[in-house]
Amino acid sequence: MTTKVKNGNHMKVATYTNAGSAISSGDIVVVGSTSDAFLAIALVDIANGASGSVGYDCEVEAAKVSAAVFAQGESLTWDFSASAFDDNQATAASGDVSGGASRAEAAGADAETTCRVWLTGVPSTLTA
Repeated sequence: MTTKVKNGNHMKVATYTNAGSAISSGDIVVVGSTSDAFLAIALVDIANGASGSVGYDCEVEAAKVSAAVFAQGESLTWDFSASAFDDNQATAASGDVSGGASRAEAAGADAETTCRVWLTGVPSTLTA
């Protein structure tokens, strides 16, 4: 699923240098390192080795782990392997971002595959 910006009125834009696989516009991007990672949405395609714009401090509609259940306002975990958001009770695995990097803009119910998420820009934990 391509993530879509739902509310970009407060969006902050940063330049991100890609040191991995090609990133498509709309992908969730992990910016930073182990203790200061935050989540952003790619605003353009970014090839490996290239730089491009990413946005944060905005609401997006993104993929959700279908079994995840969470309340509005709850912090969420970015499940790297699933490329989807999970509830904050999920056990973080390598590549996952947990903490205040994202919060649910609406409750998430079992069997739903999309959710509304605020990408806060708050430094959080990237699991090694």
